[in-house]
Amino acid sequence: MARRHAAGIAVLIVGIAVLAGSALLLVLTGNADIRYSADHDDTVPMWTRWMPALVGIALVRLVPLSVPDGEPLPAERAPRLKAAVLTASAVLFAVLLWFADQPEPTHTVLKLVLLLGVPAVLFWVLGRGAIPRTPVHRLAPAIPVLAWLLLSYTGPLAAPPSDFGSTVDLTTLLVTMVVVFLINSFLEEVFYRRWLQTRWEFLLGRWPAIVLASLLWAVWHIGIQGNGDLPVDLASAFANQGVTGLFLGYLWSKYRAMWPLLLIHGAINAAPILIGLL
Repeated sequence: MARRHAAGIAVLIVGIAVLAGSALLLVLTGNADIRYSADHDDTVPMWTRWMPALVGIALVRLVPLSVPDGEPLPAERAPRLKAAVLTASAVLFAVLLWFADQPEPTHTVLKLVLLLGVPAVLFWVLGRGAIPRTPVHRLAPAIPVLAWLLLSYTGPLAAPPSDFGSTVDLTTLLVTMVVVFLINSFLEEVFYRRWLQTRWEFLLGRWPAIVLASLLWAVWHIGIQGNGDLPVDLASAFANQGVTGLFLGYLWSKYRAMWPLLLIHGAINAAPILIGLL
């Protein structure tokens, strides 16, 4: 228990230092405006991405219903091995995508192989194990999710709309949105939060696991949103997706419900397009 606590504290300190250092680097280098989409080079002030996430985290904290921290994984075989393999797969995905000459179809192929194929083999060999469930009201996350949506897509913090929907026909738009939801929103949330974060929570504790999963989820985005300056690209990803990941991870850790994660991640990808059609 003492070793688990010490390791968790170390991961948490390093993770927070990475997030804070990233923000400081962006300010000092004049890159405090960050890209928020891989579809174009437009930017927004990084703090506009922080406010919805921080407000959401505060509201999650205020809602009393909660899954216990460090809950046991019933009938789980080799949780350390599973956590290590999943982490290695996440790191390899980010590295290979960064070296890829063309983001697509490399991005999709790597994601299917490393974030779906590797876990499928891992769980087939060792068993997936059940995610513990504490009786929690299914609608408990509704307040923080609604607050995040309103702050992110209405008012002064709203991200600019996308014109993608007006450049394609309806069939292409619908097919694209469904594929993006399945490959990005659904697969990423299952891998980074449900599979990866849950096991690190058991090994390290709630917040160290949330921070670790958030950084791993953020880092691969440099492969599709980076501009070629690796330190700045990393800092931008951590200051953007890394902070949003804290909110997503806290939602999963506290409520063990997938629908809030899928709704938020789906909105990140689809809301600017839908708003642009209005």
